[in-house]
Amino acid sequence: MAAQTVAMTGATGFVGKATMDYLLKAGWEIRALTRRDQKPRDGVTWIKGALDKPQSLAKLCDGANAILHIAGVVNAPDKAGFEAGNVTGTANMIAAAKDAGVKRFVHVSSLSAREPQLSDYGASKARGEKLVGTSMLDWTIIRPPGVYGPGDTEMLDLFRMARRGFVLMPPKGRASFIHVDDLARLLVALLPAHEDATTRIFEADDGKPRGWSHKRYGRAIGWAMGKPVTAISAPKPLLMLAAFADRTFRRGKAKLTPDRARYLSHPDWVIDRRHAPPPVLWQPQIKTRSGLKETAKWYKANGWL
Repeated sequence: MAAQTVAMTGATGFVGKATMDYLLKAGWEIRALTRRDQKPRDGVTWIKGALDKPQSLAKLCDGANAILHIAGVVNAPDKAGFEAGNVTGTANMIAAAKDAGVKRFVHVSSLSAREPQLSDYGASKARGEKLVGTSMLDWTIIRPPGVYGPGDTEMLDLFRMARRGFVLMPPKGRASFIHVDDLARLLVALLPAHEDATTRIFEADDGKPRGWSHKRYGRAIGWAMGKPVTAISAPKPLLMLAAFADRTFRRGKAKLTPDRARYLSHPDWVIDRRHAPPPVLWQPQIKTRSGLKETAKWYKANGWL
């Protein structure tokens, strides 16, 4: 049987790189969108373009059997930046899929879309979901919680703090997490059409009941680093102050932005197990503690700490 072809956005990002490895292992041919030149790779056709360049999206989707839309904007200086990346970009991908006659569309959203009133990021992700849900395509939406793993830059600051004996966490609450490899396996598993996945929104994590309290997760990072740490639950005003400071000093490279601080201050980012993927399709394999240990080891080996 001829190999199936997936048109993929976000292939050069953290989640995309891991997913590409699993796609190739599963025998998929990949057409991957990129803004910059990439090294040649067997099984991968790089398509130069961007989400705001419809001609490149048409080329990306030509001949594909499925679409995997991972690309999105996590940090932006204003609401318009989130809108352009997460709403308009998604609309352009849907249009390209329809024009190319591709029915299967797997869309990576965010758990933040569950509470769109909290942040510009979450609101933009919710609007992107609405576009996918009304597209008349054979769609599945994934809402990951906190994603971590080797190569991740978003949680790197927590590991750096742990090295100094403390971790500044959001206000008292709970959250779910998922290792990037488990998320990648889920995305690959969902690409073929499946009656249990059609027009469904899934929330997936490491399988830990009720997720992690913020303090326990902070201490787990310390354990992964081999250091006892003090996990500090920062009140929302302090977290907002830290966010403004981060943006002031690191500008465009800031990880804790005011918009992110607003949704991180929400007390419940635990997935709803009623919306977990069917076990017949996927189950998590990586426990969070072992995943954090592996991540810390990778950071150290690559000089990131």
